[in-house]
Amino acid sequence: MRKLTAIKGVWIFNGRRSINPVFLKNSETQADYLTYMDVIPAIDLIDGKCVRLIQGEYHRQITYEPDPVKQARQFFAAGATRLHIVDLDGARLGRCINHAAIEAIATAVDLKIEVGGGIRDEASIAQLLDIGAGRVIIGTSAVDRFDWFGEMAEAFSGKLVLGLDARGSKVATHGWAQDSHEQLLEFATQAARLPIAAIIYTDITKDGMLSGPNFERTKALVDSVEVPVIAAGGVTTVEDVRKLGQLGAGGVVIGRALYEGGLTLPDALAAGRAAEQK
Repeated sequence: MRKLTAIKGVWIFNGRRSINPVFLKNSETQADYLTYMDVIPAIDLIDGKCVRLIQGEYHRQITYEPDPVKQARQFFAAGATRLHIVDLDGARLGRCINHAAIEAIATAVDLKIEVGGGIRDEASIAQLLDIGAGRVIIGTSAVDRFDWFGEMAEAFSGKLVLGLDARGSKVATHGWAQDSHEQLLEFATQAARLPIAAIIYTDITKDGMLSGPNFERTKALVDSVEVPVIAAGGVTTVEDVRKLGQLGAGGVVIGRALYEGGLTLPDALAAGRAAEQK
């Protein structure tokens, strides 16, 4: 008997992957969904430098590389196809600050780039897409102005990613400085009805701690929505990547573990490819 199932935008038909047409409008290209488990290295920017924050706290900053273009080239050389960029200055101030560094990265490397941090208006979305971002991540404004976010999702169909950063079950906003009243799963379910490309879920308590991601909530989120869920925060080992793939995550963002050498990008990419085949 032929078997037809759906996994987050990808139909599995007799063990072969094809596009679920319901979600085709949300994708940049069909290949985005045929590559099921994306492994995405992260560059977080403060003052144009590559940094990481521990649990999102700005006074707990580690600076890794003063030249973000150099870092992006290293990720590209190691096999990356995507890059996750967060403008941490922008997230704190509510407007894009590091656009020059973002544009320089987009110009220098042939990577599919997603950018977030402080994006609060339509002009900022358009500017980032114009300078080379393939996707734009919206967090705070999606929570604070959901009607506006819905309008932007329609206007930039398939180009917006919802960034859900949470402490426990509550969504946090404004550069993780404020906790909202929104519940993670309920808000994600509502937003997933929009023509967005994906949801990036970050457990703030795990971010930068090298202690492993929140598997339980990632799984709950994957089971609650029909758009790809990209897990972030705490990913440290090849086994973390493999397990997230087995849970159905559409991708994983990795930061500190790559910078400090605990996990190599080629090994992470191999684990992501292995997860695709399960």
